[in-house]
Amino acid sequence: MLRPLLAVALAFLASGASAQPALKAETVGRWPAPEANQGVAVDARHFYAVGNSVIAKYDRRTGRKVAEWSGDPARFPHLNSCAVVGRELVCAASNYPALPMSSSVEVFDPVRMAHLRSVALGPEQPGSLTWVDRKDGAWWAAFANYDGRGGEPGRDHRYTALLKFDDQWRRLEAWSFPDAVLARFAPRSTSGGAWGPDGRLYVTGHDHTEAYVLSLPRGGSVLQHLATIEVPMEGQAIAFDRSAGRVLFGIRRQVREVVAARLPEVGGPAQ
Repeated sequence: MLRPLLAVALAFLASGASAQPALKAETVGRWPAPEANQGVAVDARHFYAVGNSVIAKYDRRTGRKVAEWSGDPARFPHLNSCAVVGRELVCAASNYPALPMSSSVEVFDPVRMAHLRSVALGPEQPGSLTWVDRKDGAWWAAFANYDGRGGEPGRDHRYTALLKFDDQWRRLEAWSFPDAVLARFAPRSTSGGAWGPDGRLYVTGHDHTEAYVLSLPRGGSVLQHLATIEVPMEGQAIAFDRSAGRVLFGIRRQVREVVAARLPEVGGPAQ
């Protein structure tokens, strides 16, 4: 009886089921940003501190705020994250904590800090849109589900999903998150995510100072957990500095601070 149980335990450990940190990032920059309540986006010269209904643009070299967009909270109640995609700032927005869940993609001009257009995804999605990224000619988006406040009846954090869309925002594929990572999300969900320069997916939860490294599975519909990295940001939305390789930007929500960290190398399959 003990041998089968031992075999199961060993297989569980070998599968990478533990999401506890085994690697650690190195902090390389910090900037105060009172607007940094939801996350941050970044390009070569600026970072963009994201709040519920505000985006503040900062000069990375001086740390000075150079521009700001502020929206009507009735129209933009909850910006969850933003990402610099080409010449645009693409943001994930939702009506959290209102129900039924409804989401949209909000697109901005980062030079003029002006709102350009909305893509209304509506309430037909499998959760609340928390982050969006672009890779391989497709849009990748995470839809959060929660235990308790803001959650839909009959769905909890385990229903959090990654979806792939085409340019017309038509659903192509969908994946669930692995149990070990979901356990770290609980009772909330994924708040940040971005494809790394190594082709792997890096995601954060709501509070933990951890980034989870994932890849698409070779079979099935559950993402593969490759590693967990201890990072100096407290969950929330993240962004890679595309001009600096493995430098990840995030926020420390409690003190309203933007943080940059250099990530260690990670083994395992990439996309």
